[in-house]
Amino acid sequence: MSVFDLLNSAPVYVVCGSIIGFVALICIIFIVRAYRAGLAIGMERAKLNRVISSCIAFSVVPSIGILLGVIALSGSLGIPWPWLRLSVIGALHYETQVAEAAAEQLGASLNPSEMTAQVFSTVALLMSLCIVWEIILSALFNKSYLKKFKTGNSVSLEKKSKSGFADTAMASMFIGLISAYTGSYVGQFVSSGGLFSFKGDWIPLIVVTVSALTMCLFTWLEKSKKQAWLEGFSVAISMFAGMTAAVIIGLFR
Repeated sequence: MSVFDLLNSAPVYVVCGSIIGFVALICIIFIVRAYRAGLAIGMERAKLNRVISSCIAFSVVPSIGILLGVIALSGSLGIPWPWLRLSVIGALHYETQVAEAAAEQLGASLNPSEMTAQVFSTVALLMSLCIVWEIILSALFNKSYLKKFKTGNSVSLEKKSKSGFADTAMASMFIGLISAYTGSYVGQFVSSGGLFSFKGDWIPLIVVTVSALTMCLFTWLEKSKKQAWLEGFSVAISMFAGMTAAVIIGLFR
């Protein structure tokens, strides 16, 4: 039995499924307690039910992006592990990047035929260690950080409108990541067949362009047309648009 077959075996499903089930149980407990707390403070039962229905409806489409991440990683890491990562604490943009980086450091790729016990253990360990810090840092510093919000009423509206360091850092990080990936795609297209041959694979560039234009359209609708409800759908639909473009181009190449 290959390593990839082991990653899709029943014991792995049981371990990962048990963890996901435990987290789901905690979520259900909090939902029930929040519902009861709402009734206790005088909120109408019908209004609470509408909130629950709206949350369910507006959670389905955004979660499709997470499902795409599970599908993308399941071809190399099996189904249970990506399912666990993206169901509990993982992030779509984080998991795929770290998995690819870890595999590349071992001279491999996220390919089932190249998946060995060493590659998977390294990938799984790095994916876990890199993201566990958000839990540790939250447990240590969230209490002092949240105290700052108590003084929010004394802060002027002008100061509130300014972006903080966290917003700037996150924006800078994503711009850097996008630039690095786009630059690598351009490099592959320009020089894959020799210096400045322009014979490489240009499909990634089309996918990036279509996804970016789709996201720009959603951003324009949100800001200019005041369609704020589209925010939760923009990432998933942009991914679908890029993937659809890749499939269509692949059919006619």
